[in-house]
Amino acid sequence: MRTPEIVFDEVSKFYGEVLGVNRVTLNIPPGITSLVGPNGSGKTTLMNLMAGLIHPDRGTITVRGLSPKDPERLMRVTGYATQYDAAPRGATGFDFVSTGLMLYGYSRVEAAERAWKALDQVSLTGAANRKVAAYSKGMRQRVRLAHAFAHDPEVLVLDEPLNGLDPLVRAETIALFRGWAAEGRHVILSSHVLDEVDVISDQVILIANGMIIAEGQIRNVRDEIHEHPSQFIIRSPGAARIASMLFELDHVTQVKLQDDRLGLLVMTRNRQEFSRALTRIALGGCGIESVIAADENVDALYEYLIGGSR
Repeated sequence: MRTPEIVFDEVSKFYGEVLGVNRVTLNIPPGITSLVGPNGSGKTTLMNLMAGLIHPDRGTITVRGLSPKDPERLMRVTGYATQYDAAPRGATGFDFVSTGLMLYGYSRVEAAERAWKALDQVSLTGAANRKVAAYSKGMRQRVRLAHAFAHDPEVLVLDEPLNGLDPLVRAETIALFRGWAAEGRHVILSSHVLDEVDVISDQVILIANGMIIAEGQIRNVRDEIHEHPSQFIIRSPGAARIASMLFELDHVTQVKLQDDRLGLLVMTRNRQEFSRALTRIALGGCGIESVIAADENVDALYEYLIGGSR
């Protein structure tokens, strides 16, 4: 019986002298796992390694007990949707999905049945006979997703799968992911959006410079993130005065006055104490126009997780 985990054991991948990933060790259980990191962090390399499109220079990988070096067996249990348009020029949505299924050995009749089912699940039956080249960005995203899951794989590897989707289709797509996870499948997503990860994921892997920064259940990783300084942007006509007051607080690690002298970038080790301090400052007569958390996106998160070097 095949083990249900995806396992990376000391995996490294280089592109000539350029590092893709370095000494990655992971044990990913079934469920929804998000790979989070800025561009160039190594997310796509990890996904290509899982799908068997590239092979590690060092270390070993098993995907539910299968080696990526056994591509014929691996392709039957994995579905991969990249960010890039993969449909042949002139192909309709139905052609794209059904032709892909025939490559898995399905007959034309079986492929047609599965293609219509997959297209229905992503709400594309009405556009199935239109050329993919004429689809909107969101429609192209959905047809790539249908192409990836139409053969009923155990592992879905999906690169930024929610980009370009309107709110209704986005909610339907997330429901699909949750349904697959409930069936014991792997759903591996890449994302730049922390709020999105928080809502969707059972577990998260933070990656930068080809190395794993943190991984595990979303609550545990969030706790780990909270151990690092948080960033806030304050807008106020009295920004310089506020800066001098914040400098005196032990939990504030950095205060930077912006060029217009109306904004501050502040780093603090204690969000609650920082909030109390701002309240005291505001009650003391300093007008504060806005306070915005600056670490609600992945790039800002990495600024303080790895000191700004990527």
